[in-house]
Amino acid sequence: MRALVLACLLYPLASLAADLELGLTIKDHRFTPTELKVPAGKKVKLVVSNQDSTPEEFESHELNREKLIAGNGKATIYIGPLAPGKYPFYGEFNEKTARGVIEAE
Repeated sequence: MRALVLACLLYPLASLAADLELGLTIKDHRFTPTELKVPAGKKVKLVVSNQDSTPEEFESHELNREKLIAGNGKATIYIGPLAPGKYPFYGEFNEKTARGVIEAE
């Protein structure tokens, strides 16, 4: 019985596990790299490092993600599994310069 209870408690944590971890940097109000390629059908852990002193918000309607990253801070965003295609993202506070795309192939 204990094993079943433990398995039920740990299952949600296992579902967060990603198949791949990628880094994304914000510096001078720009994302680097501007294009990330990920395997289609896999979960991805995206670690975003903001090297600017001001906050930025990672936003993507196509990915259904919105995450505030503090100035000089980091944030983790889980995405996927994704169907093949391109998924644009941008920084809500600096839309003209902070842009990128995730391509699932």
